[in-house]
Amino acid sequence: MCTTCGCGDDAEPRITNLQTGQSSLLEHSHHHHDHGHSHDHDHGHDHRHDHASSRIISLERDLLAKNAKLAERNRGWLAGRDILALNLVSSPGAGKTTLLESTLRALRHELPLSVIEGDQETLSDAQRIRATGCNVVQINTGTGCHLEADMVARGLEELDPPAHSVVMIENVGNLVCPALFDLGEHAKVVIMSVTEGAEKPLKYPHMFRASNLMILSKIDLLPHVSFDVAACIEAARQVNPRIEVLQLSATRGDGLEDFYAWLRQRRRAASRSSARVS
Repeated sequence: MCTTCGCGDDAEPRITNLQTGQSSLLEHSHHHHDHGHSHDHDHGHDHRHDHASSRIISLERDLLAKNAKLAERNRGWLAGRDILALNLVSSPGAGKTTLLESTLRALRHELPLSVIEGDQETLSDAQRIRATGCNVVQINTGTGCHLEADMVARGLEELDPPAHSVVMIENVGNLVCPALFDLGEHAKVVIMSVTEGAEKPLKYPHMFRASNLMILSKIDLLPHVSFDVAACIEAARQVNPRIEVLQLSATRGDGLEDFYAWLRQRRRAASRSSARVS
């Protein structure tokens, strides 16, 4: 098992380009550490346990440090091409793909958009994205529960997004591990639906603390569920006082223009930042 997040050692990440139909295994270092057990017999169980714990902490630090370096490389690559990258995170079923579909259809003539789609298995979400006319690559993580910077680097290479564009990265549905792994994105967008618990920001504080925007989705269902919107927003701001909050329904259309305005503002800010760097 991975020491950082519990991903299986036998994960075999795969990348599929939906434009060409070509698929290949990703070389990926995350799941190939030596996690052998200590065989010292002369110092007792406590010593072996302490040694194993120290080794696990060291492996975690090495893994996250390596990911951080690769994320910075991604960030530089994106800045050099003036590309805005957003990392969309949520629990499974919160509505990430539906929001992407609406956004791609509404803005395809205004903003060049492309997508890196992350799931453990299947091409189903990427096929939905491709049906909008948008370029998309699918990264299947196998037993892995999140995307990492090296996966995104390969995805960007395969996707080859144009300069001055927007890349939306739909992460694997999980509110724990994606908070730890920087992908080189400009911002994390956490999406939670009104079918989830209003206290979720307090239960998963690392993700909400790492996010720039919280989208409260599926608000068309509010008459049919017991969900305290004010309590949820208060919980999010208790964890992250600077987090922005939008409420929307991707199916009915409520609040979508607010998200598009936020996206345009981020696109302009990224361009100004890239201009300063250059």
